[in-house]
Amino acid sequence: MRTVARVAADTTQRDYKILDPPGLTALLASLATRVRLGGVPSDWRVREVGDGNLNLVFLVDGPAGSVCVKQALPYVRAAGPSWPMTLERAFFENAYYSTVAPHVGARIPEIFHYDPALYCTVMECLSGHIILRQGLIAGRRYPHVARDLGEFVARACFWTSSFALSCEAKMEAERLFAANHALTRISVDLIFGDPYRLSERNRHTSPQLDSLAAEMRADSALKVAVARMGMKFMTQSEALLHGDLHSGSVMVTPEDSRVIDPEFALYGPIGFDLGAFFGNLLLSWFAQPGHATSQDDRIAQQEWLWQQAVEFWNTFHVTFLGLWSASCEGDAYPKGLWSTAQDFVALQAARNAYLEGTFADMLGFAACKMIRRILGFAHVQDFESIPDPARRAHCETGALTLARHVLTHPRQFPSLNALRDALTRRGE
Repeated sequence: MRTVARVAADTTQRDYKILDPPGLTALLASLATRVRLGGVPSDWRVREVGDGNLNLVFLVDGPAGSVCVKQALPYVRAAGPSWPMTLERAFFENAYYSTVAPHVGARIPEIFHYDPALYCTVMECLSGHIILRQGLIAGRRYPHVARDLGEFVARACFWTSSFALSCEAKMEAERLFAANHALTRISVDLIFGDPYRLSERNRHTSPQLDSLAAEMRADSALKVAVARMGMKFMTQSEALLHGDLHSGSVMVTPEDSRVIDPEFALYGPIGFDLGAFFGNLLLSWFAQPGHATSQDDRIAQQEWLWQQAVEFWNTFHVTFLGLWSASCEGDAYPKGLWSTAQDFVALQAARNAYLEGTFADMLGFAACKMIRRILGFAHVQDFESIPDPARRAHCETGALTLARHVLTHPRQFPSLNALRDALTRRGE
């Protein structure tokens, strides 16, 4: 951690330049990574394929193989130079990968090189994978993704928390990621602020959602509930978070799942990463009728999506609890305290209570994520790709209504069964 932090502190932007194909080719030619491409630079094919909100993404193909290169831009790509953005997000992405790699195995791409002057990362090319969101919109199913992501969140969070770390090690890790100010500010504003006030960055399906958007901006109980979740996000530094774990940050094949784009990494509540992915599964659930055809009403796809949400939580629960039971070497709940049968009964009750709280956090953050993706700045293609505004708004209304109810009546959702009952009613 200290070495990574020193590199970040010593780096300036004097040598930074936005890469183009010739510049990228020259960079790769100077690296050991060139052996993965094979041939000579004139044999390589460079394509810019980035379609996200923030960065440039290149795929480079050579006679022997391919690599992916991601570079941070000095502004938010979705908004242009009018919205400046720190380049340091590339450093935090690389630091996240380095931190969790020993614990999550092949759930992240292999990193070959990080250039601190150009703020770019050369990594494994996942050419056989597609973005999970795209597959879900198309009605495809991925039998391992929920299990893979549940295990990923459990392992990444457990091993970076006080359950596994000494207080000194965790404080050092928190100090490193606490400097990710700019992207944390984006999360604070776009998730917990803008959708509940008038903001020039907001947009929604209009005029169909005009009344509901205004109603939610005037809902005092909703705003208090969202503020409470925002307070958790800003003050509960339980573990290292990916920070933006939606279905656009997961690449899949039917056999494999990889997590990408952790530039929003920070220490925060475990329920935030859980809620981001869980909430995106629910967004896809609500969007499915908008993609229905006479040949496929998407009802079976909705059922599959719900089962993925259940498996995601259950896998996280079992994996995290198993790690806590077997590997609690940190300063939280130190294993030297528990020696009697009564101690272990009390400890198990504490574990159950902790995970019940994490479940409640997951639902609350999922609801916040659902609302921001419909009423805020950055929307999701699950809804945006529905061409008929009335049909799209109907799907979005169901998602907004459920999310609002989850936030304002959290005690009505102690279990997945309770959520399923409400989900079914809202989807009708």
